[in-house]
Amino acid sequence: MFWHLDEDQRFLVEAARGYARAELIEKDRLWDEKEEPLTEELPALAEMGFMNLRIREEYGGLDCPMTVYAHILHELSYASPSVAVTLSVHNMVGEVLQTYGSRELCREMLPTWGTAEALGTFAISEADAGSDPSSVQSKALLRGDHYILDGAKMWITNALSGRWFMTLARTDEGRKGISAFWVDGNNPGVERLPIKGKTGIRGSETAALHFTEVKLPRAWLLGREGQGMEIALAALDGGRIGIACQATGIMEACLHEMTTYAKQRVQFGRPIAEFQAVQFMIADSAVELEAARALTLQAARLRDAGQPYTQAAAKAKLYASEAANRTAYRAVQVYGGSGYVNECRAERLARDARVTTIYEGTSEIQRVVIGRGLKG
Repeated sequence: MFWHLDEDQRFLVEAARGYARAELIEKDRLWDEKEEPLTEELPALAEMGFMNLRIREEYGGLDCPMTVYAHILHELSYASPSVAVTLSVHNMVGEVLQTYGSRELCREMLPTWGTAEALGTFAISEADAGSDPSSVQSKALLRGDHYILDGAKMWITNALSGRWFMTLARTDEGRKGISAFWVDGNNPGVERLPIKGKTGIRGSETAALHFTEVKLPRAWLLGREGQGMEIALAALDGGRIGIACQATGIMEACLHEMTTYAKQRVQFGRPIAEFQAVQFMIADSAVELEAARALTLQAARLRDAGQPYTQAAAKAKLYASEAANRTAYRAVQVYGGSGYVNECRAERLARDARVTTIYEGTSEIQRVVIGRGLKG
């Protein structure tokens, strides 16, 4: 489904597909089995150019259109949903910086954004501020030329290896008292605590963070004081397209797994692909995959065109994530007992799919966003 891509763009997407299917499927299995982060793969991802896809050329990035980026994330997700979410978050954080950071800060930070050492982290969630980021309790108090950041964050992707954090903290009371900041993860006072035992995407790092009197130069305020919620919500709009791409990649992988197995598995003297019940599961999955990709690419095209895309991104993320879980369920069902053990890829994909309805805004939050947009 190479919609609206020119020859060079198709070459880039096909290169991502070839790399992902040749290199990442088996590595993803091992990351899941050992519950180890994919840190060792970051240099290769950087060499392929995936670390700065969304960064402008003036800073050394590829300035990749959102439609092309969506195709690439889909291909990476087919092979490793963990790699896809790692890169989605990293590129999203880079976009936040180049949109809201000062010219000087961008010139200092973004030329290295394509390296493994510059991994970005979107650190806004807290124990009591998940779906409601306006409830953040972390504080940043201005003292002379520096802000002093104190607080804790929870469920943060890339937070173990990440060097640069975009975070939210209170500079005043109320919803308009929340500001966005750039944080150096190597600063004294930054503590990282790994979160283990995740159901899926085990190759993706997840951690809790503690900030204790972390000094931030005044110039590391993103945008202006009180603009934090606006910045975070704008970032999440783009991030939701990324998670929709992750979901469609999982769907395509599940469809491939169930179709291949159904042709091979013989019961009652014939391949189970010949049974109508199995055909219906495969057919429903194929239709939902096409619909999810269409919604996702529509949101990407709107963003490329500079048109409002909040609603489109929410619709894509809602439908694709829910459909991914339905498709993964069907894939396990087609495999039967074999689909209930770790050795089966469909089982791993089913566990990976589950989180797509949770992070970057739950399905319930997407429905709120869509409903508010419809009522005006």
